[in-house]
Amino acid sequence: MRSRLAGRFVARLIRLVERTSKAVYEPPDLLETLKREHPCIVAVWHGQFMLTSGFKPAPEVDVAAMVARHGDAELIGAAMEEFGVRLIRGAGAGVRRKDRGGAYALRQAVRALNEGASLVMTADVPPGPARRAGLGIVTIARLSGRPIMPVATATSRFMALRTWSRLTINLPFSKLAYVIGEPIRVAADADEVALEAARAELERSMKEVMRRAYELAGADVSRATPAGTEEPGTPPPPPGFGLKLYRGAMSLARPVAPFVLKIREREGKEDPMRRPERFGRASTARPEGPLVWVHAASVGETNAVLPVIDAMTAARPDLNVLLTTGTVTSAGLAVRRLGPRCLHQFVPLDAPQYAARFLEHWRPDLAVFTESEIWPSLILETSARHIPLALVNARLSPRSKRRWQRNRGVAEPLFNRFDVVLAQNERLAVAFASLGARNVHAIGNLKIDAPPPPVDVADLDKLTTAINGRPMLLAASTHEGEEEVVALAHRRLARTFEGMLTIIAPRHPERGTPIAERLKAQGLSVAQRSLGALPSDRTDIYIADTIGELGTLYSLAPVAFIGGSLSDRGGQNPIEAVRHGVAVLVGPHVQNFRDAYDTLMHYRGAIEVTSSETLADTVATLLRNEAELARMQTGATEALATLSGALDKTVTALLAFLPDERLKRAS
Repeated sequence: MRSRLAGRFVARLIRLVERTSKAVYEPPDLLETLKREHPCIVAVWHGQFMLTSGFKPAPEVDVAAMVARHGDAELIGAAMEEFGVRLIRGAGAGVRRKDRGGAYALRQAVRALNEGASLVMTADVPPGPARRAGLGIVTIARLSGRPIMPVATATSRFMALRTWSRLTINLPFSKLAYVIGEPIRVAADADEVALEAARAELERSMKEVMRRAYELAGADVSRATPAGTEEPGTPPPPPGFGLKLYRGAMSLARPVAPFVLKIREREGKEDPMRRPERFGRASTARPEGPLVWVHAASVGETNAVLPVIDAMTAARPDLNVLLTTGTVTSAGLAVRRLGPRCLHQFVPLDAPQYAARFLEHWRPDLAVFTESEIWPSLILETSARHIPLALVNARLSPRSKRRWQRNRGVAEPLFNRFDVVLAQNERLAVAFASLGARNVHAIGNLKIDAPPPPVDVADLDKLTTAINGRPMLLAASTHEGEEEVVALAHRRLARTFEGMLTIIAPRHPERGTPIAERLKAQGLSVAQRSLGALPSDRTDIYIADTIGELGTLYSLAPVAFIGGSLSDRGGQNPIEAVRHGVAVLVGPHVQNFRDAYDTLMHYRGAIEVTSSETLADTVATLLRNEAELARMQTGATEALATLSGALDKTVTALLAFLPDERLKRAS
């Protein structure tokens, strides 16, 4: 009932706008053209459909509209019914997995067109990307044989809401413009290439008719344009109050920074010898030639971008790379793994003055941020110097996405400054586009293409001798609370498997001693690798609280539980274990690596566990059944083959931003 009343109100507002506004049509015979092409598919952008009733060429013309099945669509549908439009319920799923009645709606749409009704529908599919035409509308054109008519309306007075589509509310007493483009026809035998060409042509035409409608109405089209969908060359939105407040606070906090760093140094989280780097003071000179600055937060992100750095320097022998990270462990990894033309520095704290000092010294030709590393001052200062910005292996946790969406005034000026965003999947690409990012592509997860972590052969031999064939479970990258679950599983397994050994490699090695103390208090025999110990015959739990040894540990174990997944931390990367031929067990919380785990589960290359009991029972089954272990390894390998490819696409995209040294020398 409420939707019906609201729909009547919207219909009255539409009639008021039409009665009080001076209308202009382009072409002048617009209504005659629509009547001549009837029945046709009238294509509008999401958020720009309020005045679509003005395209009805005559009262007797039958019109149907495709309307989604949700609350907002109910209101839209109720308003359309006031104008004699019949509704087809359903919409495309876009990147959502939920069935929104798209198949049913497609069949009904084709039937309505074949029965002589024109069809009104949006070309872009919620939740986005906005202003990107989907294949659904061109598929309907192919099946029905009817043309698509790109249309747009605009009024000189309007309100644009900060929704994903910039929902526009047209206001009365305006100049009102109606514009249509040329008909787009799709052959009945169109293949995938032809359908994509038609989709691209529709998208281009719809952007053009919208631009023209706002021009005729004397209105600013940018106000109704979602961030991230602007034309190339459009400057990013200026920092708003929230960003100015943040930068001011970070600037004022500079006197406190040395004291904060000193506390972190005592905790082993900072390198006191390299403290100046945190203030943007370089500890070495900038190398000659082109320089790419790559920023990664910690060990996981560093492992993901190291193959990118290797591939870029291999492709460009003149290229230098500066890698910045924020943790001591990642700095140690960088020292061991970076090549000869690569440098490491600690990332400066995010005060504008530190960021400016850092950039003035290094003067990078390209800045590459990794995953979810969004530091406002660094991004704004980099953009101000016209240095291209890229975000690679981009991801957002559900919590981060909600936080950014609540603060669009902060999000859009930041994400819009990236020249390219390479997201881990289509769902994340849509999320970044909705936050204002432009030039967003879903190319996959770099961690899938990363080589297996290295194995220290000498250490592997020592550990193999010490373990001496004992049945074993590895718990890798564990987080707070998971070690206790693993210990309970160990006790259960030890009742069945004589000499059972469990190795725990905590995600943060500095937690090794507290973990060992807690497990010793439970009566378990514990040895710590950081103290130089090897597991003895009596060791129950071996704490591998060291850095960079996961490859060696995976080479020891037939089965590994991957942490961060029983506690709600979003999971850790399973691919490193898979590449070492290890059977992967994981808890239910894997949102940070959802695509990888979904694919592994589909190919039966991983098993989900939810408690110490299910963990112990699953390990016991696998330790008894070598055939099942082999089957899991085969399934995991098949899964990897479907997930790879992000590395080559990332390198190609990044190299395109760099100046060509050969051209510079030739000139």
